[in-house]
Amino acid sequence: MKELKVVAAIIENEQQEILCALRSPKMSLPNYWEFPGGKVEENEELFSALEREINEELNFRVRAIELFHKNTHEYESFIIHLLAIKCTIMNGIPIPNEHARVIWLKRESLMSLNWAPADLPAVEKLMNEWK
Repeated sequence: MKELKVVAAIIENEQQEILCALRSPKMSLPNYWEFPGGKVEENEELFSALEREINEELNFRVRAIELFHKNTHEYESFIIHLLAIKCTIMNGIPIPNEHARVIWLKRESLMSLNWAPADLPAVEKLMNEWK
């Protein structure tokens, strides 16, 4: 079974809202919400992979700060090793190139979205951070 190493950005704005991205109908796992990010290239460092992916996907500049959560999830046709990384906003506003849309949501509202299964443990950890 194919295994993917994927980085996901936990981006919080000044209003303490988290950036959530809706996978488009053209993507695998369509219409699920996720933290934006993407595959780590061979020999690529995690933080620089995440900064590159966010720039490519959202025309948006962030700085990766710290590893927040690791999760391995087995889907039907592949295994994903998801590394959620907290980021700070450098400049710009997120404009989705690949996703159907992006929204900012307060932590307590995160579970109102239909999350991709691999992202759910990080969502739960984020919600518990502020309880």
